[in-house]
Amino acid sequence: MLIDYFLVAFSIVLVLVGLVGCILPVIPGPPLAWLGLLLIKFTTMSSLSWKTIIVMAVVTILATLLDYIFPAWIAKKMGGSNWGAWGTVIGLIIGVIVLGPIGVIVGPFLGALVGEIMKRARSRNLNNNPWYSAIGSLLGFTLGVGVKLITVGIIAYFIISSL
Repeated sequence: MLIDYFLVAFSIVLVLVGLVGCILPVIPGPPLAWLGLLLIKFTTMSSLSWKTIIVMAVVTILATLLDYIFPAWIAKKMGGSNWGAWGTVIGLIIGVIVLGPIGVIVGPFLGALVGEIMKRARSRNLNNNPWYSAIGSLLGFTLGVGVKLITVGIIAYFIISSL
């Protein structure tokens, strides 16, 4: 019975770290939350079925893949480059450190903008608009975060409802 409480506590920690991972790109949010769901399955308190575990594993994999596809795809559609994509990631990290929670939104946008301006200056290509590309990078990042938050939210719901 004591192991059950340990597994529940560790599962909750994994879901909370998973929530943080939805925003910070260095932490794999949905996979960590899914591991928390899997741990709950092994407690005597859980009413989760293996079908739920497997379906949520597939949803987690899809959410993780979409998180990588959306930002690049939307940024490319709006004229973005790899410079903007890297700027988004670097801007997010610096934004969170310097501005805290507000940096999650401001950092990626400014990072993408700086990255696209640097790309434009380096290539001397004045045809692309760095603002447009930065908005695309921000939209892609935001969509990826949204998909991850929904996934972790569903996992948290299953954990809570199974106890």
